[in-house]
Amino acid sequence: MDERDIISLLRRLVEVESPTGDPGVREAAELMASELRALGAEVRFLGDHVRAELPGEGAPLLLLGHTDTVWQLGTLEDMPFGVEDGIARGPGVYDMKGGLTILVAALHRAGPARRAVRVFLTADEEQGSRTAKPLLEEAAQGAAAAFVLEPALPGGGLKTARKGLGRFWLEVGGRAAHSGTSSHEGASAIEELARQVIRLHELNDPQRGISVNVGVIAGGTWANVIAAEAKAEIDVRVSRAADVPRVEFALAALEPSVPGTTLAWSGGWTRPPLERSEGAAKLFARAREHGRRLGLDLEEGSSGGGSDGNLVGAVGVPVLDGLGPVGGGAHAQDEHVVVASLPRRADLLARMLEDPGI
Repeated sequence: MDERDIISLLRRLVEVESPTGDPGVREAAELMASELRALGAEVRFLGDHVRAELPGEGAPLLLLGHTDTVWQLGTLEDMPFGVEDGIARGPGVYDMKGGLTILVAALHRAGPARRAVRVFLTADEEQGSRTAKPLLEEAAQGAAAAFVLEPALPGGGLKTARKGLGRFWLEVGGRAAHSGTSSHEGASAIEELARQVIRLHELNDPQRGISVNVGVIAGGTWANVIAAEAKAEIDVRVSRAADVPRVEFALAALEPSVPGTTLAWSGGWTRPPLERSEGAAKLFARAREHGRRLGLDLEEGSSGGGSDGNLVGAVGVPVLDGLGPVGGGAHAQDEHVVVASLPRRADLLARMLEDPGI
């Protein structure tokens, strides 16, 4: 599979618009299933998720990717796929259809001594892999290691750690009243929420890798009514599993300060932290060795975002993430990949798939 074939597959994938929950996700999955079957894989659909098995030596190596994107239908009209000056652009080109392309190309480029391979492609990764989680955990059983085709770190580095993610909702109850004639009888849920936002953001602790962001707020009915309700959606991330109960305690300890208001919490953790493990360190060392032979000087690092690697790592499988393309602009208008990185990353993954020491 040469660079021309790689670009052709990338184009076909990008031009299938596949926002989470849309039929395009199944279409993209069918395209990938066709490519995998052509390589001799036994492919099963589990809902819109794809699980494939390719025979080979030893315990299987698990390859992880996702077919959904964050881009809504119609985005392709404003962000058409194109390649110019060695840069490919388009919705989902970097996150993560470039990674899917690398996955296929690596399987083509791997030699006859390739290890057994198991592929799992998630249909709802961008929404926390809610329906995929138990299927991912099942797919991880018996795997010697997992390689995640999410984008590389800036400069091409690989990821041996990722933050865990939580999504929480805070609902504030108040008491309505006329803002002009009887405001003293009311209890403003909006005022209480404003105070809580400040307290929540005070929980940020960059040194410990704890981040808290109130990303969405809503509340009230009319400007002349003391708000009886308000709510917020909060994104919480932690680098270490030991900080999960720490954050939970801090959230539970928050109390209303405006008399007459109440607080109610919902939500929870969607991905546990992926902490750097001894197994991940060994995988990175092997990748770095293979990379040097390919002219790549690989570094390792961590990411504030989560992936399906978090879920697989939680069941004890060593995970190496960031094996996807070099580029940037995930979830943004300037999403792009460096075309030259696609065959090089495919060669790197192919070497890993041939490695009997993993």
